[in-house]
Amino acid sequence: MRIANNAGRLALVTRTGAVDVAAVSGGRFDADPQKIYARWEEFQDWARKEKLPGGQPFTPADLGSPAPAPAQLVAIGLNYRDHAAETGVTVPEAPTVFGKFASSLSGPHTTVGLPRGNVDWEAELAVVIGTTAAHVSEAEAAQHIAGYTAAQDLTERVLQMSGPVPQFSLGKSHPGFTPLGPWLVTPDEIPDPGNLRLTCTLNGEVVQDGNTRDLVFPVAALIARLSEVITLFPGDVILTGTPAGVGWGRKPPRYLTPGDVLTTHIEDIGTLTQHFTPTPPARQVPTETMATAQPRGPHHESEYSAQL
Repeated sequence: MRIANNAGRLALVTRTGAVDVAAVSGGRFDADPQKIYARWEEFQDWARKEKLPGGQPFTPADLGSPAPAPAQLVAIGLNYRDHAAETGVTVPEAPTVFGKFASSLSGPHTTVGLPRGNVDWEAELAVVIGTTAAHVSEAEAAQHIAGYTAAQDLTERVLQMSGPVPQFSLGKSHPGFTPLGPWLVTPDEIPDPGNLRLTCTLNGEVVQDGNTRDLVFPVAALIARLSEVITLFPGDVILTGTPAGVGWGRKPPRYLTPGDVLTTHIEDIGTLTQHFTPTPPARQVPTETMATAQPRGPHHESEYSAQL
């Protein structure tokens, strides 16, 4: 199955178009795409047995994130050996884990305003959890997966590595910095998630070309390791890492600029397309917030030796 967020409504994508789940189920299932994960097993059973009507045409630009409001948005760094090598970092012995903020999530086809700094690309396979996972083994991990989707882990490198402790979460959480989609593909439609080609092109030039068989920690291992510490809830999203080819690893480094078009593709899943515009306008800060704000020092672009 392919489950989509079609203009904010849960849809099943068929060969003929999008089927509105709330309408076809007679209201049994909510139109909110995120709510379906709490009833994932019930929904799967219904969808496989239901005689669905023909789908209606839809506009790709209307697609949103297939998991628009996860309780947890988890990301993994340095999970491809070639990416670790291009950053000059030793391959980790355990998963390198950090979080992203859900406000960075967007759909698959978007326009992203570039903030100040150096914005980089990172094509990734994302996994969405279907049932609660706590202290599960690698052998048990697959039964907790709702499906897979494509992701971009856009990253502003200066903020990411600023301060005495790197700000990975902030540097990767500007608005629109986590596009997901174009839909969620259930495991039965992906013969081998450990052998998926993922590519990223910038203005038509291939900048990343990897395969999930090169993951240091495959999906099952990630779920098992994470669930030793945190409880993974239905609808949670895990970004599994990026292969080599990021802009920071190039000589000289290369970053996104206004007018660029970034295309991310994962076989058996689909494509994301991001268009980039100049720095978005500054947000208006309420007067009372300005009055109580503490002074901040100047922002310095520091040198750094590694990034995710």
